[in-house]
Amino acid sequence: MKKMLNIALGYTIAGMMAGVFYREFTKFNDFVGETALSTVHTHLFALGMLMFLIIALFTLKTNLLQVKNFNRAIIIYNVGVILSTIMMFVRGVTTVLNIQLSSGLNASISGIAGLSHATLAIGLVLIILCLKKIETN
Repeated sequence: MKKMLNIALGYTIAGMMAGVFYREFTKFNDFVGETALSTVHTHLFALGMLMFLIIALFTLKTNLLQVKNFNRAIIIYNVGVILSTIMMFVRGVTTVLNIQLSSGLNASISGIAGLSHATLAIGLVLIILCLKKIETN
C-alpha cells in the first residue's frame, strides 16, 4: 500500500507543478487561447493520483499486490501516463511559443502521443484483469 501512496504523492506533486507551470508560462508569454498545457495537471491528478489512491484502497483488503503481473501492469500504466503527459506538455509549449513545426515533426509528436495513449490503455486493461483475480481478506 505504501508504494501506491508514494506513487500517488508523486503524481500529486507533478500535477500541482504542471498547473503552476501552465499558469505562469502562458502569463509570461502573454498567451491567450487553447493549449494542451491546460489539461496536463488534471490528467496527472485523475490518471495518476486518483488511480493510485483507489489502487491503495484495494491493497488494504485484498491480495492485489501478490497477483501475478500486477507490478508489470503498474509499470506499463505509469509509462503510458508519463509519456502521454510529456507529449501534452510538448504540444502545449509549441502552441504557446507559436513554434511552426514541420509536418514530419508534427506527425511524430502525434504518433508518440498516440502510442503513449495505447500504452496507457494496455496498462489500464492489465490492471483491471489483475483486479479480477484478487481475493478479499
